[in-house]
Amino acid sequence: MDAPAKKSKLIKGATGDWEVVIGLEVHAQVTSEAKLFSGASTAFGGEPNSHVSLVDAAMPGMLPVINVECVRQAVRTGLGLKAKINLKSVFDRKNYFYPDLPQGYQISQYKSPIVGEGEVLVDMPDGETVRVGIERLHLEQDAGKSLHDQNPSMSLVDLNRAGVALMEIVSKPDLRSADEAKAFMTDMRAILHDLGTCDGDMEKGNLRVDVNVSVRRPGEPLSTRCEIKNLNSINFIGQAIDYEARRQIDTLENGGIIRQETRLFDPDKGETRSMRTKEEAHDYRYFPDPDLLPLEISESLVDYLRKDLLELRKDKRARFISDHGLSAYDADVLVAERERAEYYEEIVKGGAEPKAAANWLINEYLGRLMNRPSEQRHGMPSVNQTAATYSETLNMPSEGGQRPGMPNVRSKIISATVGPLPLKHLPPATHTSILSMVSSGLISSKTAKDVLDHMMLNPGEDPREYVEKHNLQQVTDLSAIEKIVDDVVAKNPDKVADAKANPKAIGWFVGQVMKASGGKANPQAVNDLLKKKLGI
Repeated sequence: MDAPAKKSKLIKGATGDWEVVIGLEVHAQVTSEAKLFSGASTAFGGEPNSHVSLVDAAMPGMLPVINVECVRQAVRTGLGLKAKINLKSVFDRKNYFYPDLPQGYQISQYKSPIVGEGEVLVDMPDGETVRVGIERLHLEQDAGKSLHDQNPSMSLVDLNRAGVALMEIVSKPDLRSADEAKAFMTDMRAILHDLGTCDGDMEKGNLRVDVNVSVRRPGEPLSTRCEIKNLNSINFIGQAIDYEARRQIDTLENGGIIRQETRLFDPDKGETRSMRTKEEAHDYRYFPDPDLLPLEISESLVDYLRKDLLELRKDKRARFISDHGLSAYDADVLVAERERAEYYEEIVKGGAEPKAAANWLINEYLGRLMNRPSEQRHGMPSVNQTAATYSETLNMPSEGGQRPGMPNVRSKIISATVGPLPLKHLPPATHTSILSMVSSGLISSKTAKDVLDHMMLNPGEDPREYVEKHNLQQVTDLSAIEKIVDDVVAKNPDKVADAKANPKAIGWFVGQVMKASGGKANPQAVNDLLKKKLGI
């Protein structure tokens, strides 16, 4: 008997509490340029029946030939799921007739899949970690597509997808709520994307999910399940589970029985409807495909693929928090895109302090990129909109819209008509250089932002040379700063009384001194001197 569900996950019925039990079958299109058993293209969006080989069309005498890259991708996925890799597996014929599968059977794997048991740890928003077992992963062919709305008197068939490699990843019935299922699929999609084995594009049908749902009284054995087919949205998965669980509870509480069947989800109505009676394994009459030898993989190949495995974003996130001391929010923003995380690590490898680099990259650089006109940032990786906006990052002490002694880059940035800026528009070394000048006290953090503005318009320049050329170095000579402080205090005796009564008013003096120094005075030195002069 499995562990009882938490009280909060139970569904209230008219006659008591119910527990929903959920298992998922994830159909992920393998990232490969050719199909599983033919050399036909897998490109999306081609003219109907333009990516069809004689093998895909099931012409007489045509024999399947395994695509080795698809096998490697399945092994990579199994390793990413911490699953057992079976060094010997068998391809079977799964017999059923559909017009979009010309051979009359699907080449799949049944008793001997390429990947065995594994697991995924799902972190829920409330802090709970849900352990979801993986039953198996097997390779199989996709079917074509029947089109029923193209002709008033007949259905048409597009075989472009027929024979495309799929990985079917079957979870154990370990999920106990729609939220858990959605979180699991979000993690699964990220894992596949990070590994590079499936692009996870649900809109194109490259990632589809069948959901198995049953309900029971808490502590009772598993009961009859219904399968909801071909869900292509994580939100639809949640909606379908919620509706189906309630439908089954209402049926049972009203004295009915649940029949094992396949159902479809109607997103417009938000409900499931019966499609057909659920088939069992014997209905498909599985037997080993006589045209394909058993698939044997060497241990050395598995070891090679394991060593070459890309780091998953969950692992990278944990490393950023533990090794670099980042907050969970900053780590989440950085690992949301692989290129972004790699870019950040290049800045740190160059010598930048990790936390300062994260703050700079998220709030300054990405903030500027994301607030460019949309036509100029097409294709840019997304970032949480709490990142700094142009007005925030450029809101510095100014005179006539321009800081004294600073080149006027603000208007240039806003009016610039350059094309899209990819993340690596600026080399990581540029950020490292600017951050090192800040940490050493050579320039202030506010000056650093102006330097960044200039670099974004002139990415080939050296930031240190730019600082030297425009004499932007921070003034650290206490005697020089003290003269400015004395002058500002002497000219504003009325403000002195305000500052003594309300120490927060010292900020006005800081702004005036920074303005008088052209923004180059060391802010900490200014604060210290003002407190001393004002007796605060």
